[in-house]
Amino acid sequence: MRLGRPEDLAAVVALTTDAYAPYTPIFGGPPIPVTENYAPRIERGEVWLLEEGSKLAGLIVLERHPDHAMIFSVAVSPAFQGKKLGIKLLDFADEQARSWGVPEVRLYTNSRMERNIALYSANGYRETGRRANPYRPGWILVDMVKPVSEAA
Repeated sequence: MRLGRPEDLAAVVALTTDAYAPYTPIFGGPPIPVTENYAPRIERGEVWLLEEGSKLAGLIVLERHPDHAMIFSVAVSPAFQGKKLGIKLLDFADEQARSWGVPEVRLYTNSRMERNIALYSANGYRETGRRANPYRPGWILVDMVKPVSEAA
């Protein structure tokens, strides 16, 4: 894992677009991570890249807050999916939260991303509520949390 750099911006955008592409027709529009401006996130040190050899295989966008770490996006290149890299990225979030001394990792996802919700649940996250997406009328967000003490 390494921090993203400004010169990685195009690769971050391309991987995110490819990873979330299956959801665009389901949602009737691109998921929020696809429309995000990643340049400020890279500058703030929130974008971490997972490389396999010389290829960008996945990434995680992780925000540091005083009382938690917030996962904004987990994306794995379609060419690398099915190799448990999403779990590796979630484990990295646990490690970062522990190193930051915060008690929990939080995330939110679209309620239609049932496969992702199941993956998060299987990795120790529990649902804490559902709410309307303030930016996309009709979309429901699922909030989830994992205490760092349970992160292994």
